[in-house]
Amino acid sequence: MANIIGNDLVGESLKRIGVKNFFFIMGGPINDTLLAAMKRGIRGIDVRHEQAAAMAAQAYARALNFPGVCFGASGPGAINLTTGLANALIDGVPVVGFGGSSPINEYGNGAFQEIDQLAIMKPVTKWANRIYETRRIPEIIDLAFRQSISGKPGPVYLDLPSDVINNTIDDSTVVWPDFNKTLVRARPQGDPALIEEALKLLEKAQKPVILSGSGVLWSGAEAELRQFVLDKGIPIYTTPQGRGVLEEDHPQAFLNARSSAMKETDCVMVVGTRLNYVFGHLKPPRISASAKIIRIDVDANEISGSQRVDVAITGDAKMVLKQMLDGSGTRVKAANYAGWRGRLSEIESLKAPESEKAMSTSNTPIHPLRLCKEVRDFIDRDGLLVVDGQEILNFGRQSIPTFFPRHRINSGTFGTMGVGMPFAVGAKVARPDKQVVLIHGDGSFGLNCMELDTAARHKIPMIVVISLNGGWTADPKGDKPGRNLGYTRFDLFAQSLGCHGEQVDKPEDIRPALERAKAAIKDGKPALVNVVTDHTARAVTIRFTKTAT
Repeated sequence: MANIIGNDLVGESLKRIGVKNFFFIMGGPINDTLLAAMKRGIRGIDVRHEQAAAMAAQAYARALNFPGVCFGASGPGAINLTTGLANALIDGVPVVGFGGSSPINEYGNGAFQEIDQLAIMKPVTKWANRIYETRRIPEIIDLAFRQSISGKPGPVYLDLPSDVINNTIDDSTVVWPDFNKTLVRARPQGDPALIEEALKLLEKAQKPVILSGSGVLWSGAEAELRQFVLDKGIPIYTTPQGRGVLEEDHPQAFLNARSSAMKETDCVMVVGTRLNYVFGHLKPPRISASAKIIRIDVDANEISGSQRVDVAITGDAKMVLKQMLDGSGTRVKAANYAGWRGRLSEIESLKAPESEKAMSTSNTPIHPLRLCKEVRDFIDRDGLLVVDGQEILNFGRQSIPTFFPRHRINSGTFGTMGVGMPFAVGAKVARPDKQVVLIHGDGSFGLNCMELDTAARHKIPMIVVISLNGGWTADPKGDKPGRNLGYTRFDLFAQSLGCHGEQVDKPEDIRPALERAKAAIKDGKPALVNVVTDHTARAVTIRFTKTAT
């Protein structure tokens, strides 16, 4: 017989599950837990705010399709995770958060940093629990990871009371699960009768479109969806996070015809995404009132909330798309929709030159679209692009294409500001072999700008591009309260952290500065290019909601 301490059970469990990295801030009572994981070869990246740890874990999960892991110390440390966890909840991303907590045997006695962390975490997570017995640590950690990826993915939280993780027990009493099965996803097929109904609607349709989102990526169904889109000749539009399933310079990508396609379609097949404000809830005038709606989702509750649905298929996206490919035969074929694709192609041909002209302006102050053009032409084709801000987020969405799935990361539907730096850190840790470029608004950059220090200390090379318009949003009328922030020299801030930094005021100087930044990060540290942009430039896009800044 041998003894083992709870901290080692946490570290060993994470190792057996396959965790390679985690994000944290040190503190009691988790320091020995962190060391237990690190001595087993798991890399710990210490950040400058716990919300950044949760956000970095979210981007890590998105880039790898593997749950991200973060830690916070007890009390305020754990509570600081909540903004990042809430963003992951609304975005449907598997993150496993751990929080140290006061000892169970002192509950109610005013222990150091004692507060009911579980009650705080339940509203911002998919599942939250507390470990009460040391011998069950591996069992409950296994359950937490399972919960994060089951059905519709989401963040989970585990409370680690100090007396539980610091307790020493006989290792023969430990409940060890089969960690080889922890991350095996259930893949339910769709009802064959409903698959047939869906195919009949597509067969009758003249102007079908496919709307897809992150559910396709979590299912690993991007190859099946791409095959279905190309074989059947159906135009596809995605959520901002779901981009790259079809490379956006493909002849069948009609990005500039999105609004027309949505209004004119007679059949919409929705795969792995919520029908929220991003798609106008599929209400007229965004979508025709007469259009037929097919929904494919792993979450039956998600489908049951649909205000419009003609065929509802509950099942894993990968499995259902395989069923549809196998069952469609020649009934649903690209030739059926040649005229529809031609219509969208004409719109694309008309609008694409207009967009390019708008992006090519040489005005000063620099228009944000010109900045986006320079980044678009500079970034590697398989680079990962992170965007955070207000105007620059919208400009970037309109103008910079994506060619691979999981290569576009932003805050998602929760609209959390300040995610950019943590997201870029998490993305680069997940994909060290890929270029990571972050475009950041200056206001949102200030929220988590010290994560540039995290990147510098841990030698996480990335290129940060600031759109410096002097405030939180565009303000052409000068009537927004608390909007002005001034023109901060973030390039000098970057230099003070040991990073490459420079400021750009002229559009023709953007690309050379980006090239210098690319050369500078070869030593393993990040680079920042501070670009002064026009404060009057307001992004013109489809208005998602009645609430806007």
